[in-house]
Amino acid sequence: MDSSSPFINILPQVVSACVIIAVFSYYFFRPKCVYLIDFSCYQPPDFLRAPVSNFIEHLTISGVFDRESLDLQQKILERSGIGDNASVPVTVHEIPPNSSLSAAREETHDILFTVVEDLFLKHKIDPKSIDILVSNCSLFCPSPSITSIIINRFGMRSDIKSFSLSGMGCSAGLLSINLVKDLMKIHGGSMALVLSMEAVSPNGYRGKCKSMLIANTIFRMGGAAILLSNREQDKHKAKYKLQHLVRTHVGSDNESYESVMQQIDEEGNVGVALSKQLVKVASKALKINVVELGPRVLPYSEQLKYIISFIKRKWGMQKEVLYTPNFKKAFEHFCIHAGGRAIIEGVEKHLKLDKEDVEASRSTLHRYGNTSSSSLWYELQYLEAKGRMKNGDRVWQIGFGSGFKANTAVWKCISEIDSKDRNAWSDRIHLYPVCGDASSDLKT
Repeated sequence: MDSSSPFINILPQVVSACVIIAVFSYYFFRPKCVYLIDFSCYQPPDFLRAPVSNFIEHLTISGVFDRESLDLQQKILERSGIGDNASVPVTVHEIPPNSSLSAAREETHDILFTVVEDLFLKHKIDPKSIDILVSNCSLFCPSPSITSIIINRFGMRSDIKSFSLSGMGCSAGLLSINLVKDLMKIHGGSMALVLSMEAVSPNGYRGKCKSMLIANTIFRMGGAAILLSNREQDKHKAKYKLQHLVRTHVGSDNESYESVMQQIDEEGNVGVALSKQLVKVASKALKINVVELGPRVLPYSEQLKYIISFIKRKWGMQKEVLYTPNFKKAFEHFCIHAGGRAIIEGVEKHLKLDKEDVEASRSTLHRYGNTSSSSLWYELQYLEAKGRMKNGDRVWQIGFGSGFKANTAVWKCISEIDSKDRNAWSDRIHLYPVCGDASSDLKT
């Protein structure tokens, strides 16, 4: 080819342009990492504690329930796995309990103002630097919204992208993380704040329906604030990096849809009914979720064992149940929603985990009760306070909620976690784990 060809003359410019385009495309279109900088969990003051004996006495002298309803609630409480440190809002300590709108607002303010202030002060965060704000609270949906309450309290920017999620159940915490993750695909260089809680004050049930009385006994006061970022400059100070998030919704099935439902009883009392099939429904939803998550996280050896087991069963060569992959080869830690003792034990059995693997979940249920969507964050703080979270460790969060939903997230620890950093467990971490059931003595 003639060296004087126009193509030869412009070749260097074409190559340079291609390189620039390639670098530009990589920088702007590469998957953006979501970093968890830190999180804060609400620690109720001791005067809000509701020991089991006091709780039962309170139900009795309130004059709301008949003898049969009282006996049922006492029986559930004694078997619940919830200890004497779990707390309820000050308005629930009143006789009769105050379930007014102002009581719900007071509880929301106490929890969220505290955890957000803790997080902002610890990391010297200017509220105006928050680009995305997401809150989730299923049964309390005020107007103005919860995110508006926070924006007003902390003086956040007028162009902040805010979302208040309601009616999404106990798995809504991870759903909120998923929403932030999707928003961060579009909005680069963003910092997000996620708020997870459930309001106890307005949601006590005062009727006789057995399936609706259960919720009275297991839900307690709690909440969490989670600070997220997709800015590269925040990587060095972040605790975790989000690796996977899988959402499963089995609401098309009536049994699943009706397993957790807010409804009105025959006497006109509003409450949340929990079906006897709840554990079965949760197991079904988790199985579907695991089938999608497994190939992303399990080593090939475990995937191969499952495939071989599936083929054998399909062709009648194996009558036993399918091989359950060993998820301990994919994760060092497990955080299972502390929705109740049966839920934790069901997941433990389904995934063939050891007692130590579900220790964080059982301990959270014992100390804080079912705090709805925030329970997963109390469990993660438990692992940190115990000094078990190491740089490079992976933790699997498993949340369940009405609908019915199973949402799971996988985080990788990317920093050195100091167990001496103060969190919601620092004052009593030496008392855990609990020996035996909720009525047993604590380790000393």
